[in-house]
Amino acid sequence: MNIHLLLQMASEAMGDRVAVVSGDTRLTFSELDQAARTIAAKLEGAERLTYFTENSPAKPAGLFGAALAGVPFIPINYRLSEEQVCALMARVTPSLLITDKDVSYAGITNILPSESLNGEAFAGEAPDIDGGIAVELFTSGTTGTPKSAVLKHSNLMAYIFGTKEFMSAGEDEATLISIPPYHIAGVAVVLSATYSGTRMVQLPNFSAEGWIDLAVKENVTSAFLVPTMLQRIIDRAEEGKGLDLPNLRSIAYGGGKMPSVTIAKALELLPHVEFTNAYGLTETSATICMLGPDDHRTAFASHDPAIRRRLGSAGQPIPTIELQIRSEENIICDAEETGLVWVRGDQVSGEYKGVGSTLDADGWFPTKDRGFLDSDGYLYIDGRADDVIVRGGENMSPGEIEEIVRTHPAIKDVAAVAVPDVEWGEAVGLAIVCKGEISDDEICELVRANLRSSRVPSVIKRTDALPYNETGKLLRRIIRDDFA
Repeated sequence: MNIHLLLQMASEAMGDRVAVVSGDTRLTFSELDQAARTIAAKLEGAERLTYFTENSPAKPAGLFGAALAGVPFIPINYRLSEEQVCALMARVTPSLLITDKDVSYAGITNILPSESLNGEAFAGEAPDIDGGIAVELFTSGTTGTPKSAVLKHSNLMAYIFGTKEFMSAGEDEATLISIPPYHIAGVAVVLSATYSGTRMVQLPNFSAEGWIDLAVKENVTSAFLVPTMLQRIIDRAEEGKGLDLPNLRSIAYGGGKMPSVTIAKALELLPHVEFTNAYGLTETSATICMLGPDDHRTAFASHDPAIRRRLGSAGQPIPTIELQIRSEENIICDAEETGLVWVRGDQVSGEYKGVGSTLDADGWFPTKDRGFLDSDGYLYIDGRADDVIVRGGENMSPGEIEEIVRTHPAIKDVAAVAVPDVEWGEAVGLAIVCKGEISDDEICELVRANLRSSRVPSVIKRTDALPYNETGKLLRRIIRDDFA
């Protein structure tokens, strides 16, 4: 199969339904298919299609157009430095580049987003390239040089067929897309919305005020947000500016760890909205675990600590995914025992360009996330394996320390990282953002009272803001470097 089949089905079954809203531009599914065919025609003889700009109608058209032409679609992070972008562009040469930026790269031909939608249309059928590459996504590079994750048509189609139903959305349903186009969620939402028949409303640049205004204007019913986006929307509401979203029915979130206090506040402010935590990775074609709306309501209302803590979980594996927690010795862990998260399923790629597959002999993918399962199969993510603080041979999770510190009303944000220690090798460094008065001694006592004394920070640094990338991932490397 070919992912263009999703658009072909939508165009034939609901061609007059609005597919994309971007500013004053509105495209039906039939018009979106025509736009994709126009881009496919421009790709004759090209090896790949690169996309280097904000969300626009050319994003979904380019994704499907590249598939129709049988070449990979490669979105590039336009927020990177010039040096970083040049390095990535050198890795995708030669290609046709959709961009409105004033850039020029050797071996790459530029075309404006608006121009890409005009011209002759490809009249043929999409090639059956089930095992071919549909999308290449560069990883965030938070711990080093970005890798190019390869997602095949078969991976993406397995994800869609396993999580969505065709034409399941009502004609009034609209999803607000504020996730950048180079994020896996930005790819998944286009495929999911097209298959279900959901109207895609694009917000090129996120701001809390802009997001709320557009949600109201377009009667948006659903959205996907990273934790920092949801926090900014909540902050705006708590500043007395209101959060009146009567048409909003559901919010999915992911891309980074959602603090329990943040999602609890969101549930309080938006009691009519169904929340879903969607945990996934680029290499797994998006979601592999979900904490659904019922789980959120049950946990939020519960006084049982074991149930309440599920607000901070990633939920349970979706039906098409197998998941294991393994120790460093590759032994499957018991419930509540922290180890490395491994997953398996048809949507899991686990492949990188120039590196090949990282799946083991039985098809399992090492996510390099640390976590544990409770007795009911709910997954709790502790962070990346590289984030672990090793104090005197004892592995300590930054996440458990951060969760405790966040419970204090004076703390707005916090990050725990490893800092050098002469006696123990590593100790806990704490970077905090405050919204009230709290002393270092109070913070230390809070950690000591709730966790073991080994978790008490040896150094605390106060800052105006913690470093996140644009998709909500905490840049611990920068914090560690700052402490060093």
